[in-house]
Amino acid sequence: MTAGALHGVRVIELGGIGPGPHAAMVLADHGADVVRVERAGGPLGIVDPGTHLHRSRRLIRADLKDPADLAAVLDLVAQADVVIEGFRPGVAERLGLGPSECRARNSRLVYGRMTGWGQTGPLAAQPGHDINYLAVTGALHGIGRQGERPVPPMNLVADFGGGSMLLVIGVLTALYERNSSGVGQVVDAAMVDGVSLLMQMVWSMYGAGQWRDERGTNLPDSGAPFYDTYRCADGRFVAVGAMEPRFYAALLAGLGLAGDSDLPPQEDRAGWPELRTRFTAVFATRTRDEWAEAFAGTEACVSPVLALAEASRYPHLQARATLVDVDGITTVSPAPRLSRSGCVTPRVAEDADLDAVTREWRAAAES
Repeated sequence: MTAGALHGVRVIELGGIGPGPHAAMVLADHGADVVRVERAGGPLGIVDPGTHLHRSRRLIRADLKDPADLAAVLDLVAQADVVIEGFRPGVAERLGLGPSECRARNSRLVYGRMTGWGQTGPLAAQPGHDINYLAVTGALHGIGRQGERPVPPMNLVADFGGGSMLLVIGVLTALYERNSSGVGQVVDAAMVDGVSLLMQMVWSMYGAGQWRDERGTNLPDSGAPFYDTYRCADGRFVAVGAMEPRFYAALLAGLGLAGDSDLPPQEDRAGWPELRTRFTAVFATRTRDEWAEAFAGTEACVSPVLALAEASRYPHLQARATLVDVDGITTVSPAPRLSRSGCVTPRVAEDADLDAVTREWRAAAES
């Protein structure tokens, strides 16, 4: 089994759902020893932890309202490198496991806090979900068809893209800084900040007058007919991303439109409705898989839109083992891939004893 680049890093995850567990999963995938503290009596997760985001770590159970259990968890904190929590501001403090309490036991501790609104600001104490954080950052406004209502992009953008990934970056950055300072610090990872960071290109283009503040009217938001999806003869779809001129030329060639002198130029926005109409009519003449075969090996940037069951059988993903089977469940392989360190093979979460883990970590720290 590959040790992973983070082998030797000890992480305590205070049980929660969504981006916190996802961040802990990424750290575990790269070799960190992650221990998730569950509420006594059963998991906090919404599905079986063995098939959700709790892979490749140990689960311990503790009643944090019991002084003895709280003291035991704090003993474990004293041996840890990282603590991750995803509660609303103030909840960890009320449990006796806030940054001050934990860092008083361990000055080298990196304490990662994952919230939607952040630790400060007028909405900090309010509940929310992915869709709410997208809404106030301008991201949701830009997702959807022109003239239609905004469409939530599942919970990929705030929870995971702007949430867990931001937390992972913050934790790793603080660990790196600890090498020179010798002390840890608190990471305030807020989804509104992370989503806004992902939006930097859009904000830059908007400030330069190159982005229309109306969804479905820009190049990468379905406004351009050469960057969109099209229904095929069988009712399934292809995705087209032929932005660059040579890719666009390959698209026209594959559609049989390369020699059409009546076709509007690619850069002529006034002609985009006509281009969309022409593309729609041609794509409707073949099935999705026929188009995928026709464009295979070309630079047209045309791909079949696959359902989940199809994605697990897609040859490229199979060749890279992007999706693997863990205990009968399809799961995603660790990423990114490191040439020398490798990643940990995903495994089902396992129950563990709090005192035993504490003794193990203490012995490792003293060796």
